[in-house]
Amino acid sequence: MADNRDKSTSKTALEDRAAAGEKLYSPSAARNRDAIRDVILKTMPREGKVLEIGGGTGEHAVHIASAAPALQWLTGDPDPASRASIAAWITEAGLENLKGPHAIDVKEENWGVEDAAPFDGLVSINMIHIAPFAAARGLFAGAGRLLAPGAVFFLYGPFSREGVHTAPSNEAFDASLKARNADWGVRDLERDILPLAQKNVLSVERIVEMPANNFSVIFRKER
Repeated sequence: MADNRDKSTSKTALEDRAAAGEKLYSPSAARNRDAIRDVILKTMPREGKVLEIGGGTGEHAVHIASAAPALQWLTGDPDPASRASIAAWITEAGLENLKGPHAIDVKEENWGVEDAAPFDGLVSINMIHIAPFAAARGLFAGAGRLLAPGAVFFLYGPFSREGVHTAPSNEAFDASLKARNADWGVRDLERDILPLAQKNVLSVERIVEMPANNFSVIFRKER
C-alpha cells in the first residue's frame, strides 16, 4: 500500500510530524504513549470526567481513552492544525467516551468548560516547556478552579530539579527552546512548578521518572 503521508509541522511542534489528510503522527507520542498511559491508568480514577489540555495530535487521547472506557475524556488544543488532527483521530477511533476538540487557551480566565466542572482529572502532556510561563500559571489556576476535591492533575514533561538539569540532553534541550523562543524553556519542578501547585491548593502525590529524562508529576486537589 502506498504511503500518502506528507511532512507537516505545527507552529509549536518540536518534531517533524507525518500527516495523512488532517491526521498528524507524532514520533514522540508513538515512543512514549504506552509509558504515559500506564502511569495515568495507575493514578487517575477509572471513571468520571477528565479534561486534557494541549492535546497535540490527539494520539495520546485515543490511546488512553481506549484503555479506560469508563472515563469521559475531553481533549483539545489552541492550535488549529492540532485541533483538526484531534478531530480526525476522534472520528477514526469512534470511541463513545472521547470528545473534542476544545480550543482552550489556559491563559484565559474562562476556559469555556466551566459548565462541565468539576472534573475528576486534568492531564497536560508536553505543554508548559513550549509555551510562555504564563501558560503554566494559567494551567494551575484552571486546575485549582475546575477540579473536584480529591481529583488528580497529571503533568508530564522534562523538568530541572532544584536548579539543576537532570541530564546533559535536557540542558541542551532547554538551550534550544530558549533560542527558538525566549519565553520557552524547561521548567524547574521545585522552584517554578511547586509554588504554583501550592497557590492553587494542589499537593504533589507522586513523581515518576519516565523514559528520555522526563517526569510524570501527579498532583491531588486538596479541597
